Amino acid sequence: MFKSASFFRIDPGFVLPPLQALEDALQADRFLPCGATQPESGGWVPPRGGKSVALAEMVGGHLILKLCTERRALPASAVKAALDERIEKYKLETGNERVGARLKKEFKEDIVLELLPRAFTKRANTLAWLDPVHGLLVVDSASLGGADRIVTALVEAMSRVGGAAFAVRPVRTNASAAVAMSQWLAAREAPAWFTVDRDCELKTPDEHRSTVRYTRHTLEIDEVPQHIAAGKVPTQLALTWNDRVSFVLTESAQLRRLSFLDVVLDGAPEAGEDDGFDADAAILTGELTGLLPHLLAALGGEMEEGAAPAPASAPAETGAPF
Repeated sequence: MFKSASFFRIDPGFVLPPLQALEDALQADRFLPCGATQPESGGWVPPRGGKSVALAEMVGGHLILKLCTERRALPASAVKAALDERIEKYKLETGNERVGARLKKEFKEDIVLELLPRAFTKRANTLAWLDPVHGLLVVDSASLGGADRIVTALVEAMSRVGGAAFAVRPVRTNASAAVAMSQWLAAREAPAWFTVDRDCELKTPDEHRSTVRYTRHTLEIDEVPQHIAAGKVPTQLALTWNDRVSFVLTESAQLRRLSFLDVVLDGAPEAGEDDGFDADAAILTGELTGLLPHLLAALGGEMEEGAAPAPASAPAETGAPF
């Protein structure tokens, strides 16, 4: 269901509104395809898919939502070619060799409006999971920037319902993920509950961004600590939690390439008439609810709002060597 995860903390005091009230608020911003001259459109779609019309799905007390974004792909090269042609035509017709910035802008706007109806459209869906018990919002995005649109749309929808304000902030940890990953790799010891897998990326934090990547390669070699000692910083590291969930941890503490292992899938209930939506949602919410506290502990604990970061050298609880 989710391929990645960005975590947000919901401010205390928020109470999930009645499902029907939330449904009505989401329906006000239901997805509509782009118009002929509209470069982009976004809105809520049924997370269950199929013939479902409900925009808000509750599974085991967890809220699942999906935002759809459609964009018209207009190649910059096509716009530039048409603009150059328009400018040359203007020069020939007027005899004026100088074309001001304002006129160029007007030409470009007209060209975009002419080309948009012929441009192909591309759709992308983003899932969100809201856990009201633990005050957590999880977005299927590998970056905070990528999660911004659905977070903003959800805040707007909640504001239509009324009640306690819905505000979220990214989950922050006392130790940065990059520093923690450096410690694990240098010591060749994974944090408790985790094992280090065979993918890693290290970069220098200067303008050159020199990069070393290991793919399906053991990391228990002298090269890795040597790269760290030379100043390279881990930006991605493959981990497995509790022999149940594999993922890649990024330097900004997002998860990529989420994968639930056989031990999880073998114990899942068989898909029913919902084509497995409820089962997939139960697996996702159950496993990530267990994983997140251990990940936060490995990163020095969650930083309280307004608190200063802990020293970078603060050790996390460690597990077995990898």
